[in-house]
Amino acid sequence: MAITSSAKKAIRVAARRAVFNLRRSEAAKKVIKEIRKLAGQKKTTEAQILIAKAYKAIDKAAKMNTWNKAAAARKKSQLAKLIRSIK
Repeated sequence: MAITSSAKKAIRVAARRAVFNLRRSEAAKKVIKEIRKLAGQKKTTEAQILIAKAYKAIDKAAKMNTWNKAAAARKKSQLAKLIRSIK
């Protein structure tokens, strides 16, 4: 249990940031999952339309330090590779 007021505030801030981080992470994961599903169905045009949305969500997660920048770059690269493979 936090004793000092600054420690109590740190707990509040961490809880608030956790909500934002979870929201960003889930948004990116949701789009990635949708693209993988479309790729499995060989729907290239729909997947290509969603790739911009995925890149935006991934970049936002990386910018806000929800995801590591290298991990975000890797995920973007994997998505691009997936789209190229189904053409």
